[in-house]
Amino acid sequence: MSMQAMGQRAKAAARQLARATTEQKNAALNALADRLMADCGEILAANAIDVAEAKANGLSAALIDRLLLNEKRLAGIAADQRSVATLPDPVGEIFEASTLPNGLKVHKQRVPLGVLGVIYEARPNVTVDVAGLALKTGNAVILRGGSETLNSNRALVASLQRALADTGFSSDSIQFIDDADRARVTELLSLDEYVDMIIPRGGAGLHKFCREHSRIPVITGGIGICHLFVDESADLDAALRIIFNAKTQRPSVCNALDTALVHRHVAAEFLPRIVEHLSAAGVTFRADASAQPYLQGDSRVSPAGPDDFDMEWLSLVLGLKVVDTLDEAMEHIAAHSTAHSDGILTRDDDHAARFIAEVDSAAVYVNASTRFTDGAQLGLGAEVAISTQRLHARGPMGLRELTTYKWVIVGAGHVRP
Repeated sequence: MSMQAMGQRAKAAARQLARATTEQKNAALNALADRLMADCGEILAANAIDVAEAKANGLSAALIDRLLLNEKRLAGIAADQRSVATLPDPVGEIFEASTLPNGLKVHKQRVPLGVLGVIYEARPNVTVDVAGLALKTGNAVILRGGSETLNSNRALVASLQRALADTGFSSDSIQFIDDADRARVTELLSLDEYVDMIIPRGGAGLHKFCREHSRIPVITGGIGICHLFVDESADLDAALRIIFNAKTQRPSVCNALDTALVHRHVAAEFLPRIVEHLSAAGVTFRADASAQPYLQGDSRVSPAGPDDFDMEWLSLVLGLKVVDTLDEAMEHIAAHSTAHSDGILTRDDDHAARFIAEVDSAAVYVNASTRFTDGAQLGLGAEVAISTQRLHARGPMGLRELTTYKWVIVGAGHVRP
């Protein structure tokens, strides 16, 4: 496999995609959805091989859940492509238009980024989500999934490329590194002549490796150590529902809750309620020394270890800590959060305003579950990643976040004096 040749083909495909109309791209997205369902048997058979190998290799239940495809999940993935086809196309959008005193007409116009390199682990749905978003925004993409999804991704990309060919697009618009050798990742990170942005989706080690070795700009994020602070003024019944949802609705994803911080004035009443309500769903607990006196003798609660509040659990485990003030809660979040999704449960508008202003996370919540940090939930359609950095894009990266812009200056024979 020549990564250089793959980059060259992607660059050529990106030039074709940049010329495509919205109607052509939407037709291709609907064709992708149709083809996925037509190839359902082939795709699920390939996925079954990956799942069997993952179980044999002792992968965690959380990773196997991320890896698993079934007919319902595949139908949902296909439906997401149809949804993306209905969304406004940001490419060509004109904004910040003005006419200068000398008569020059100036505006900014959205254009595709070019070629995306996306590196991810264990989630074959990402293959299709990224491909669809890239296509809608006129970007070519080079995909590198994990070794545990190799068979699934082969089948998915073959299906996607057939749909591209059927609708007049180059199959090089969506390419897949069909090689589990990690050397291919290093080679991808060096293709700065052809690839315009690297998006890693995986653990902290992958993000660190990309930042340290890439010659291409890297968008990092997707690692979520997420917090909810129960203020002394919170509606405790509502807070219990929100915490339950944030922890249990899908515990294996990055926006699931990891730590509940509880104000001391409500701790005696509320901490036992959390344990009683969430343990029924299989949740176990890691309690800081500040929380343990309120939960003495409860076998469902273990003392928190020195690193427990820096864990992205991705499972049915919840950290518990008692704080005396809003400031202490925000200090804990600043020390342990990964700037993904953090929230406050309160009826105090001043506390809510301070939390919004001072907590430096990509998504900040007031009286809502952290599970809404998701492109589809926030109206973006499927997302390519969750960015937790400050430059270019932050939070769920949907269509607009996969574009850049150019300045367009229109004159009438203007020359600079």
